[in-house]
Amino acid sequence: MLTMKIKQRGGKLYELIERIRFGVQIYLKMISSQALVVASAFIIAGLLPSVVYSFTSTPPSIKYPSTLYSSQSSNTDIDSKISSTTIEGMPTHSPATKLENKIYNWRGYNVRYQVSGPKDADHTLLLVHGLFVNSDHWRKMLTGLHTHSDNVFDGEQINGSAGINGVEMKKDKTYRIYALDLIGSGWSSKPFRDDPAVQKINGENGRFTDCDSVCYREQQDSTTSSTLKKVPSSPVLQNEALGTASGGNRLATELELRHPLRSPYNFYTWSEQLADFTHDIIHSEDTSAEKKKVSLVANSIGTMSALQATLDEPDLYNGVCVINPNFRELHSAEVPLSQVTMPLVRQIQSLLREKGHGLFKTLATKDTVTQILKEPYSVTEAIDEELVSVLLDPLLTKGSDEVVFDTLSYSAGPLPGKSALVLLCDMNLCVQYLVLTT
Repeated sequence: MLTMKIKQRGGKLYELIERIRFGVQIYLKMISSQALVVASAFIIAGLLPSVVYSFTSTPPSIKYPSTLYSSQSSNTDIDSKISSTTIEGMPTHSPATKLENKIYNWRGYNVRYQVSGPKDADHTLLLVHGLFVNSDHWRKMLTGLHTHSDNVFDGEQINGSAGINGVEMKKDKTYRIYALDLIGSGWSSKPFRDDPAVQKINGENGRFTDCDSVCYREQQDSTTSSTLKKVPSSPVLQNEALGTASGGNRLATELELRHPLRSPYNFYTWSEQLADFTHDIIHSEDTSAEKKKVSLVANSIGTMSALQATLDEPDLYNGVCVINPNFRELHSAEVPLSQVTMPLVRQIQSLLREKGHGLFKTLATKDTVTQILKEPYSVTEAIDEELVSVLLDPLLTKGSDEVVFDTLSYSAGPLPGKSALVLLCDMNLCVQYLVLTT
């Protein structure tokens, strides 16, 4: 009744109230989707005494010896890119796919990847995982997409009907499928963000005009065949036109591109990892006379890494197929009433980084992972013990909590809608969005 009276007396006042209500709803939905609301509740209300104790106690100092992450060898032979090093705790074969866990030496760090399908396949796919998971999340595609049948006709096909002979036939399309663990995820290396060695490989180096950081490829005088040429921009774009969920338009007064912690765990680093992997591994194993373009398939926040890789090096890729993308609702340019909500978000992010290590260990359990997976999986039968195990086990390795908190603090960076628009309109590349229920 009160709402009706406000609506009748003043349209602007009613609109303001609705915006605040909508903003609060979206904010709660955002932080719950990333387990931030759980952490916030534990921190503010102190619901779990054991967790509160871990917050008040001083976390152990973490030292990551840079000697473990030596610079990349100048040897350009492909064998130097495939490491024989074993990763502690990682099985030789994935329990989910039964495929060999291979290791790619990327800029001196270990990157786990899997591959299936023939080397001379008709098409090549590179699968990019989402938030806090790894390549095993693609277990069904890695093992079930080797061949795909398309309807063709023996003879000419005219206006969708059979030609002279009119005999419908089946032709099998073959696929070579790669899936990797982004650095900081899965079984890949998880160096501490402030380690000088990992800062050298930060994908943000050389991208912004207000610093003198140098791109890794320029540091190493890289011999990769990459065509990437970074054009530095301002780290904060002003008055950027963005879209809305309803298909409208709006203006963002500021669009922050750089990670607020200068962390290497950002979309520019991951996009360069995808491009280098395409050059170093996929194309080196391609037996065709002319290297085939690769199709990227991405999920969740893997969307932005895939889009950025395609923006940087469009000659490598056919396009991007996005499955259930993450639209960066916690980005400072996307949060409703950001001047009010972002200070609170940043306080929670800071508290998690400083005192959240005990909380992470408490929540990193099979039950918690199962509950989190039930949000995106409407068919809960797909959440089996195998899936939970292959997603949880790498999260228990050293450095995972640091990466999780760094990622939860990443309220900046490029936005998927804007990047997709550039690919579609300016580069004439395909971007396909799929929303699946499993």
